[in-house]
Parts: sequence; structure tokens; C-alpha cells
Amino acid sequence: MTQTTPNHTQTVAGWAAHDSSGKITPFIFKRRENGENDVTIKILYCGMCHTDLHYIRNDWGITMYPVVPGHEITGVITEVGEKVKGFKMGDRVGVGCLAASCLECELCTDSQENYCSNLQFTYNGIFWDGSITYGGYSQILVADHRYVVHVPDNLPMDAAAPLLCAGITVFSPMKEHNLLQSPGKKLGVVGLGGLGHVAVKFGKAFGLHVTVISTSPSKETEAKLRLGADAFLVSTDPIQMQSGARTLDFIINTVAGKHSLGPILELLKVKGTMVLVGAPDKPLDLPSFPLIFGKRVVKGSIIGGMKDTQEMMDLCGKHNITCDVEVIKPDYIDQALSRLDKNDVRYRFVIDIAGKLSSNL
Repeated sequence: MTQTTPNHTQTVAGWAAHDSSGKITPFIFKRRENGENDVTIKILYCGMCHTDLHYIRNDWGITMYPVVPGHEITGVITEVGEKVKGFKMGDRVGVGCLAASCLECELCTDSQENYCSNLQFTYNGIFWDGSITYGGYSQILVADHRYVVHVPDNLPMDAAAPLLCAGITVFSPMKEHNLLQSPGKKLGVVGLGGLGHVAVKFGKAFGLHVTVISTSPSKETEAKLRLGADAFLVSTDPIQMQSGARTLDFIINTVAGKHSLGPILELLKVKGTMVLVGAPDKPLDLPSFPLIFGKRVVKGSIIGGMKDTQEMMDLCGKHNITCDVEVIKPDYIDQALSRLDKNDVRYRFVIDIAGKLSSNL
């Protein structure tokens, strides 16, 4: 897609990594002026995704420094372009992982922008004007309105922020496999973290029987009593895993570390499906026998298109679903990243961007 190059004249305060050391420091940079299809958003909150950590440390070898992370953004619109439809000044809105796509391919026209070959992310991407995108660890964001969603009025903006990534990541495969209208179906959720806890909430809201599969026995009480899971299996306990063999219709695997899929696949019924939504940096062990003898499917999924993202937000408003968050100030970002690396958060850090800016900015 071609677009007139806008002027990058807005001075913005944010927080960035400048090398692979993993340290985040205050950063002053420029954003484009609000274009005819843009909205300018005063950022109130930004969730911290494990993906942020990968980009900050250049774990995947694709980081363009300086990088301003953040793709779980909520805020309020302060300016609206003349061609913008469906948004107005003062609207409560959210921006997730998507900043741009071609808008013209079969995937884009089918509301699957997240799979467009020309997809560009909210940060560390290349926007239509050739500039590098900067994310939500900043005061304001200028976004094309076609990649912005409304946040329901009843949802708190801090606890809603991670829905823009963690929420849509687990919602999208559930919708694709008709779990939104299949009460009584048996869902397995592997990993009880930022993504997993939202998957449990969705499962219960949609009337599913939810089993959490985790390496941590200590999470059983949390899963059952706080989140409402129906069952809990310790994945390292062969007896428990055998007891759950061929009981689940569908599994969402949120684990981002290297692990074997074999024992988990055995939990699926014949013709069952496991969807991988975590992003391990090393190949997973995938034995063939659980696939062959169960006619099972393993597939992947990444976030969701804009239509699904808005539907997800609306359903969260209807069912009052939010993420369990720990809200931090910007001067705690480095400590939060260190804790995030150790999975020491229940279940998502969210930066209070507007509440208190660093004295260095």
C-alpha cells in the first residue's frame, strides 16, 4: 500500500532498549503527525509481554535498536484524522500487535490481517512510510484506525490492556474451533501464566470443562479456586497424565519453553487438536505415535485479525473478563523484566504510563 509520507515532528517521551543488555532507559523520539486515517492516543497503560523481553535482548536476532516495546496498549483518543470512521475524541481504545498490513490481499480482506505477508508490528516493524515503529512504552501513539479497537466502558483500562495480546492469542483459536458455542466440551490449558489464565477464564465463560496442565503442583489451588478450573494435572506426574488420557477435545498450549508434546498429546481424544500459541526459541519434541494412533492434529496460531479482536473485547465486556495484573510505574520496568524472565508475576505486568512519568523525561 502506498501512502503519503507524514512528517515525524511530534516529540514523545518513552522507554527503550538500546542494545541487547536488556536494560530499559528513558528515550525521547519522534512520532508522525496524525494523518487522515490516523488516531492519536494518549497511552494510559501498557502490558508487558514475554515477547518484549525477546526483542529487548535480541533473542531472535531481528531487533532494530533502539526498540520501544509494548503491544498491549490502552488509552484515550486525543486526535482523529479526517477519513477516520467509527472513532471520536475521548474514546477508550486499545492497540495490540498490529500496526500495518497490505489491506488488499485475500487474508486482509478476510479479516485475517495477522497472517498478511506484509504484516508490520506495533514495534520493531517498518510502517508504510518506511519508519521503524515504536510501541507502547511511551506517552502517545499514532495509529491507523483500522488497527484500533474500542474498549468496553465497564472494563478497567489497566486490566484490559493485556487482552490486546494475551487475550486475542487464546481467543482466536478457540473461536476458530467453535468453542464459543460448544458448552460441555473439554478444554485443556497448558501453562498457567499470562496467556493460560485468560484461556481458563474464556473457557469457563463459554461453558467448557477446563483442565489446567502444569509442571507446578503449587498452582492447583490457584487454578481451581481462583480461576474456576474443573481439573488440574501435573504434567511431570505419569500417573496423573495417564488418568487424563483421551479425555480432552482441544488443548491450548501456552508454554514458551522447550518441552515434549508427546505426553500432552495423549490427553487428547481421537481427532483432537492441540494449538501452540507459545513461542519457544528451540524446537519442540514431537513424537509421531501420539499423532498416528490418535489421528490428532498439532497446529499453531498467532494473535488474531482486527474483527476477532474487537469481538473478543466485546465479549470480555459482556462477561466481565479481564487479566489479573500487577500495575507498576515506569521506573520499575527493568525490575519487572527481570521478574518476568523468571515467570515471577501473577499474571501480567502492566505499566501505568500516564500515572507518573519518570523525572528523567
